[in-house]
Amino acid sequence: MRPSGPARRPLAYWAGFAGGSLVRDLHRYDLQKDDSMAAGHGRISTSDLDRAGHLLKRVGQVFDQRLVGQEALRTALVSSLLAGGHILLESVPGLAKTTAAQTLADAVNGSFHRIQCTPDLMPNDIVGTQIFNYASGEFTTQLGPVHANLVLLDEINRSSAKTQSAMLEAMQEKQTSIGGEEYKLPDPFMVLATQNPIEEEGTYVLPEAQMDRFLMKEVLTYPQPQEELEILQRIATGQMTDPITAQPITLDDVRFLRGLVDDVYVDDSIKRYIVDLINTTRFSGPRPVAGLDQQVRVGASPRGGIALMRVAQALAVQAGRGFVVPDDVKAVRYSVLRHRLVRTFDALANNVAPEQLVDAVFDAVPTP
Repeated sequence: MRPSGPARRPLAYWAGFAGGSLVRDLHRYDLQKDDSMAAGHGRISTSDLDRAGHLLKRVGQVFDQRLVGQEALRTALVSSLLAGGHILLESVPGLAKTTAAQTLADAVNGSFHRIQCTPDLMPNDIVGTQIFNYASGEFTTQLGPVHANLVLLDEINRSSAKTQSAMLEAMQEKQTSIGGEEYKLPDPFMVLATQNPIEEEGTYVLPEAQMDRFLMKEVLTYPQPQEELEILQRIATGQMTDPITAQPITLDDVRFLRGLVDDVYVDDSIKRYIVDLINTTRFSGPRPVAGLDQQVRVGASPRGGIALMRVAQALAVQAGRGFVVPDDVKAVRYSVLRHRLVRTFDALANNVAPEQLVDAVFDAVPTP
């Protein structure tokens, strides 16, 4: 049973977080006995947290019907959606990236378009174009597939730099420009881009500046043997193609959840923790990592710090809390920072994984 706030938790539960500092924070808020007050914040009611938990449970039930395993992918997709960002998925073919994107769209009753990127794909193919009507003598606008709630850009690194730029502009501005007129993209709007790490011939690698615009980058791994067996059993019985019986949420529910994420309390000590982490990737911070400048050429930008806080807030809502704890920041460190650290040639030559560098940074910065 989901607790309604910190007042419903014994203090011993929180002892493992932040060395007891969270316990002191709870005492400072007098353990808010009023049900109308949120966990540690006062702007999120317990009824809103309960509603969020119910909505997220329904989303999880939709995923259960279509996706086997891939828990990290589920969490990353939902977190990115709630935080209002976009996500980059990297894996070899056949690991359910398209299935997961379609399932997320089904779970929120949103429109879904899939764009297969190729070298000859033009910006107008995704944004839209104007068509001349000979009967009326006027131009009519035909909106492109980017005008959907969820857009899957399959193998984005196979599209040209011009097309990538057009798509990333739509991601940032939440609108497109066709024939001198601006067209707003649907709300909510989210892009799921994929790239294949093993076939790079004839591809256009995303520049670091464009990579930085993705809130998260999730690297998918192969499922466990038991999960693969479950996949085969579902396909053999036709379960994968059965109609979804779970009740999806609505786009209004998504907007409610996003508003809830905005109101999640982030203590100043957590914000300072995030700033120290980001500065440590730039070879400064309270405890610089020795030799990091030999492995990292460019550290994370302020956008990386914003992403850490936003995704941590989304994770807190999924955990039924109205406040962020340090473990939320740690839990999303790879997804948020792995594509924001530009490695040196030596690091690339020695196969130093970005996750290893992220761990070095987090090990160096004291946890509040």
